[in-house]
Amino acid sequence: MNIIRSSIALVLGTLASAAVHAHGDVAPQAVDTTGLEALGDDWRPANPYRGNTVAIRIGESAFAQNCARCHGLGAVSGGIAPDLRKLERGEAGDEWFSERVRNGAVRNGAVYMPKFAKPEGPLSQEALWAIRSWLDTVAID
Repeated sequence: MNIIRSSIALVLGTLASAAVHAHGDVAPQAVDTTGLEALGDDWRPANPYRGNTVAIRIGESAFAQNCARCHGLGAVSGGIAPDLRKLERGEAGDEWFSERVRNGAVRNGAVYMPKFAKPEGPLSQEALWAIRSWLDTVAID
């Protein structure tokens, strides 16, 4: 009986460590924003690239590289983080998006989402608004 319990504990421990490793310390990927208007240092309150096909293309790739590990491919959450397809389209969702990517999310001292916006985070305002532009295209009501 102890052998069975030990075996089960070993299997569960291995699965748990694999799951943690799969969403663990993964370095953010640089985003090439060539073709987008530079936005400067002051954060825009609304997405200046909404409907911009170049921004949407850049945003789709940037999301896959930097966000999908938690929010799921195609923004379809696997349960680790919110399903971003449910984020309100347009300016209505910009405020929440901006708040979250700039400040991250911390609960009870645990980081649920790191800060992604520069200067503290790795991504430029251009890259983040490009991601938001793509999210608008996959939003569901």
